[in-house]
Amino acid sequence: MLSPAPHRMEIDDLRRLLPLLEGDALARANLPFGIPAIDGHLPRGGLPLGALHEVRAVDFVALPAAFGFSLALLGRIDRRKPLILIAGRSLAEHGRIYYHGLAALGVNPERLIWVAPRDRRQVLWAMETSLRSGIPAAVIAMVAEGLHLHDSQRLQLAAKTAGIPLVLVSARKAARSNVAVTRWAIDAAPAGRDRFGLIAQARWRVKLERCRNGRPGEWLVEWNHAAYRFRLAAALADPALPESAGNSAAWRLTG
Repeated sequence: MLSPAPHRMEIDDLRRLLPLLEGDALARANLPFGIPAIDGHLPRGGLPLGALHEVRAVDFVALPAAFGFSLALLGRIDRRKPLILIAGRSLAEHGRIYYHGLAALGVNPERLIWVAPRDRRQVLWAMETSLRSGIPAAVIAMVAEGLHLHDSQRLQLAAKTAGIPLVLVSARKAARSNVAVTRWAIDAAPAGRDRFGLIAQARWRVKLERCRNGRPGEWLVEWNHAAYRFRLAAALADPALPESAGNSAAWRLTG
């Protein structure tokens, strides 16, 4: 009869090995901003991909800015795969999608699949079905209100299983608890301009309000449409902005 000792040693070795394998897999499944000041606040130096995230516009006027920020962020993931946008009237109230604007954010318009559900039930179905299909690089959903805890748990599980990020974009602060891994508050900022006074870089006031295994922070971020990457606005070379600066009304988009 075999001694139980070797079998016990194999189990112990496996227990020590699994966390290492899990950590390596999670490290590969992150999306860095490419800005050390921000990536240092995120777990393992980037946005976890197989997860549910919330991007909240600070008010209704800032909703297009939050949408643009989300597109610029997620558009860098596997450009061979489509992006699925789930949006109904909430987006249409701000006008139509401008395809040259998509290209400036690094998103080929041909990549975007727009799903327009009629009600909340269809929104939830579209989000979960899109994730479980395994087809898109990412899913963006414009939602009018927060998710119930049970719904967020189902979507988080679907995102984690598929390794696909789901970003909920809303102009309302979540009233219900959910399992979102990160929560961002976005406001528009005055655009960067070239020497002729023309708009050169889109800018956002970006606040990381909550991050599982990370740290909150606040930054002024701009988008380099030539290199398709984020960077800190020149006026803020290193530090995260103090929390008190987040209440200023001077960061609205003027260009």
